[in-house]
Amino acid sequence: MASELPMLGQEASRNRITSFPGAKRSASLRSVDLSMDALRPSPTPSPNAPGSPFLPPESPLPMLPCRLDRATEANRSPVHSGTTLMVRRLFIFVGTGVLTLAGGYGMYDVVKVGGVTFLEAVLLGFFLVLLAWVALSFMSALAGFFVLLTRSRSFLPIDATGSLPPITSRTAMLLPTYNEDPHHLMARLRAMYESVQATGYGDQFDWFLLSDTTDPDIWIREELTFIRQRRACGAARLYYRHRSNNIARKSGNIADWVMRFGSAYDHMIVLDADSLMEGDTIVRLVNAMESHPAAALIQTQPVIVNARTMFSRLQQFSGRVYGPIIAAGNAWWHGGDSNYWGHNAIIRVRAFAAEAGLPELSGRKPFGGHILSHDFVEAALMRRAGWAIYLAPTLGGSFEEAPPSLLDFAARDRRWCQGNLQHLAVLPARGLHWVSRLHLLTGIGSYVTAPLWFLFLVLGLLIALQAHFIRPEYFPKGFSLFPTWPQQDPVLAAQIFAATMGLLILPKLLAYLVLIGNRRERIGFAGNPRVLAGVVCETFLAALIAPCMMILQTKAVFEILAGRDAGWQVQRRSDGYLARGEIYRKLVGPTLCGLALLLSAYAVSLPLLLWMSPVVLGLLLSIPLGLMTSARLKTPGLFATPETNNPPAVVLRANELAASEPTAIAGALHQLSQDPELLGQHLGSLSLAKPRKFGTVDVPLATATTKLEECESLEDAVAWLERPELRAVLGHPTLLQRVLEMPRAGKNWPSIRDRR
Repeated sequence: MASELPMLGQEASRNRITSFPGAKRSASLRSVDLSMDALRPSPTPSPNAPGSPFLPPESPLPMLPCRLDRATEANRSPVHSGTTLMVRRLFIFVGTGVLTLAGGYGMYDVVKVGGVTFLEAVLLGFFLVLLAWVALSFMSALAGFFVLLTRSRSFLPIDATGSLPPITSRTAMLLPTYNEDPHHLMARLRAMYESVQATGYGDQFDWFLLSDTTDPDIWIREELTFIRQRRACGAARLYYRHRSNNIARKSGNIADWVMRFGSAYDHMIVLDADSLMEGDTIVRLVNAMESHPAAALIQTQPVIVNARTMFSRLQQFSGRVYGPIIAAGNAWWHGGDSNYWGHNAIIRVRAFAAEAGLPELSGRKPFGGHILSHDFVEAALMRRAGWAIYLAPTLGGSFEEAPPSLLDFAARDRRWCQGNLQHLAVLPARGLHWVSRLHLLTGIGSYVTAPLWFLFLVLGLLIALQAHFIRPEYFPKGFSLFPTWPQQDPVLAAQIFAATMGLLILPKLLAYLVLIGNRRERIGFAGNPRVLAGVVCETFLAALIAPCMMILQTKAVFEILAGRDAGWQVQRRSDGYLARGEIYRKLVGPTLCGLALLLSAYAVSLPLLLWMSPVVLGLLLSIPLGLMTSARLKTPGLFATPETNNPPAVVLRANELAASEPTAIAGALHQLSQDPELLGQHLGSLSLAKPRKFGTVDVPLATATTKLEECESLEDAVAWLERPELRAVLGHPTLLQRVLEMPRAGKNWPSIRDRR
């Protein structure tokens, strides 16, 4: 076994450790003392040669946490027209106010029968808040409709169709990952790399795969896949970094890169594990940053691709049809005070390092600790310092994937819910722009509105039950010649309901009108009738799914308020399998809620049950909807989009690479023992732990060391080490060297459990 280990550095032969008898293994484990020079591979001039380093030389850039209790003095003013932007915002907020007041006045006429009771007053308050929320979204969509219809000029004009503009700055492409499939991850990275190379500006970009992976087998598979892909690409600018301490999750991953390598780059484009971007789009983004020195961030509008289940195809279709008018409307009145969605965006590195360092929130989880939804806060902090944050909704060439099922969507939503509720502690921060506070409030409201809708329904039902089972007071206190007869106006109530539904549905029709008015889009969707049928079907299915999502989001909010942390789970991608038992277990709650609403409404009257039937039906069908929407579809059918009818080149290339044979490994330790190049690269990426006299004990490392003292073969170590212990061994160069020096067991070699 010793002869199979790689020559690690010029002094490797001097420091090689030979195999030793099992009876003396304990003493040897404690006496190992390898120098760092012996562990690191010797540097080579070519990054594609065996033994070349995973990372370039470090270029540190300081990044300190910002203060929320101290305002940052703005050192620049965003470049946009103040008067024009003010008029646009007046249009949005005056329109929102008028719609809210009109709806609130009509609702007051409905509930004022015999005087407004306490429950009715609370109901009216909830209605005003929810209607304002719906009205604001409607006004933004209405603005987007006129922007796309008239093709108005954006605050940040980016030519998406002309010849590629020249660029001179250096940009880092950052792809963070956490326990993702390395084969599919590397396929997407390579497709983007090749697309950028085809533009002729490939030398201006460096590519970093930033791993926070905790699974030891995936970690080693990442390294092996990376080595093979770098060799296949001939990529001199492709790098890999594994972070052993996953502090602050994705935001900490990015901050770690900034502090180690940030000063060598002008910009960074932050991706997600499921992101794809065309080379043309990337180059145009860099040119836009070079042309607008006051801009700190430009956010693209990602389009969903590679949807395979009914649920993901619903998201793909709705995002592609309705997303453009919503994004265009937001960009129209946000101007340079826009927002950041955490991926598929370009960021000015020095602005990010100076202003976007995230503080750790005081208190315990889930509200305290590291900020989960970091993107909104980072954008707000950079805007506070005077940098401009732009949205580029019409650029195109930006893609992502969607959760494959209702439960996967809800699991991701649960993490986002906790992160957005954390923003309650950020809202009072000093010096934030009022639009940035509105972004934070919007993120909070997107989850708080779910329990508000639920409470609104429950209050309405309680009022109906009260009116049905409690005798009305015909003669109120005081002198009265005539009784007070209860009056109801079902026509007015129906009109208010129809108007509220209109505010929700009309933006979809406006989006359809914009689509059919654009010849290129119309052809991409394969015709007007098909798109209209898709809009009708999507609206119907979305209406059935909405009550279930309301219950799941309400449950998430109350769990977070009760102190339950969401954790950091691995996200299931588009080809993930969802077991039926999981659907039954997690959707039985919404089903029971639907049954309770059904019985309560029926106890009052059949008309009330018919009135509530859309909500009741959606809840009762939660499990069938969960099963149906998680099923894979061979063809998109009515939910086809231009990206499914004619996939972009970068998407086709990524799918082609993903369909190839994945890299298989025999397990982390076995793979390292069989692959000298991989072992050399792995050891070269590690650093020896600094000796310390006192401090916190690394429990997995300590237990792994104790277990290894009793192991007599590599197979013993593989069989006995738990995942955290194996990860600790893989991150400790000295201990890993010693484990790989152990003899390999033969066919008749008894396992450690047999010998016990």
